[in-house]
Amino acid sequence: METIIIIVFLAGYLAITLEHNIKIDKLIPALAMMAILWAIIALSHMDVFEVNTVLQELEPTHIDEILLHHLGKTAEILVFLLGAMTIVEIIDYFDGFATIKGYIRTRSKKKLLWLFAILAFILSAIIDNLTATIVLITILQKVVSDRNTRLWFAGMIIITANAGGAWSPIGDVTTTMLWIANKVTAGQLVIHVLLPSIVCMVVPTFIASKNKAFKGNIDGDLVLEETKSKYGSTMLYLGLGAIVFVPFFKTMTHLPPYVGMMLSLAVVAAFAEIFSNKKFSISTIDGGEHEEGSHHSPVHHSLSKIELPSILFFLGILLAVAALESLGMLFHYAQSLNEAIPNTDIVVLLFGVGSAVIDNVPLVAASMGMFGQALDSPLWHFIAYSAGTGGSMLIIGSAAGVVAMGMEKIDFFWYLKKISWLAFIGFISGAGVFILLRDFVLHG
Repeated sequence: METIIIIVFLAGYLAITLEHNIKIDKLIPALAMMAILWAIIALSHMDVFEVNTVLQELEPTHIDEILLHHLGKTAEILVFLLGAMTIVEIIDYFDGFATIKGYIRTRSKKKLLWLFAILAFILSAIIDNLTATIVLITILQKVVSDRNTRLWFAGMIIITANAGGAWSPIGDVTTTMLWIANKVTAGQLVIHVLLPSIVCMVVPTFIASKNKAFKGNIDGDLVLEETKSKYGSTMLYLGLGAIVFVPFFKTMTHLPPYVGMMLSLAVVAAFAEIFSNKKFSISTIDGGEHEEGSHHSPVHHSLSKIELPSILFFLGILLAVAALESLGMLFHYAQSLNEAIPNTDIVVLLFGVGSAVIDNVPLVAASMGMFGQALDSPLWHFIAYSAGTGGSMLIIGSAAGVVAMGMEKIDFFWYLKKISWLAFIGFISGAGVFILLRDFVLHG
């Protein structure tokens, strides 16, 4: 039966990676794979286990107990993401991200490159790399008219957004997973991964700045729209501050991160409702306009805009990987891998390269079932870095890349030829800094 389990998982995984070719949303194979795997386990009465990370052994358990355990862990991540997504949509409802356009004061392509790189790095650490990419490419389309130049900017935004998401517990789904699973703490993650992530951002940006694509000035004058709501900037800073508050809340209370995110959402939503009760006119994302003096709930509107397909995809893929973990397959695979490649640094680097080809979410989920290292082991920090930044090497290797590909119609092979080598240099440079920092500074 284990062979059938592996075949089902690989078939589902293949359908997920070929989403754009077969024109089927990846949430469908993810959910089907998850349900089929657990059905096979139940119908075949296969033995299931819980991994004892302390004793490094498998302990028998019952299918109902282990499924409920994994559903609880998965729900923590999904509820956290729902809260973060809703806060971002509330900011967007008030056109808060238009405030960021005010930072753009130059027509120099090189200066704009560094400005977008820094904004992507900082924003992705707060609102996650996917949302940061959407926001910045939307701004980019209003600032740069030449499409070829815009493609270069978009490619660099992907690299720098992924680098920015890797060092923050709220910057990437994979780092959030490690944080919620108590593999890393926010403070130690920042200490270990911030400098490597900066190097991963700076090195390719510096090399790209020498390219002729970033010589001279952009065409035309900077025509920047003003925020459509007078509360836009207030909601931007309030929303970003509320998300940043979550790691501090967890540190103070030792409660799961989703509790802090729900508190932050409640505060942001309360201000949104207060502001929307006042008389103002605001254009919504879909182009409609509220009438003066009317009241529309920004919270209800924002909840209708969140990416539910992504939430369902994470549910499917995380519980599918949990099925393999519960059968002890990942535990035995990790033992075999450690025997074949004793150097875990090489294994983690291969994870990084692998995340460019296949989704980094199941890779990190699998790594959590494979390794039993203690909280804040440098291994978990290195996995956070590699899985977060490695996906930049191919445009389909990260959520930021996929959304940029859709927004700017970036050709896969153009990215492979022009941007991939820059992403690889950034990835390796940052990895080298991580190893040096770990071995000679933090744990020397």
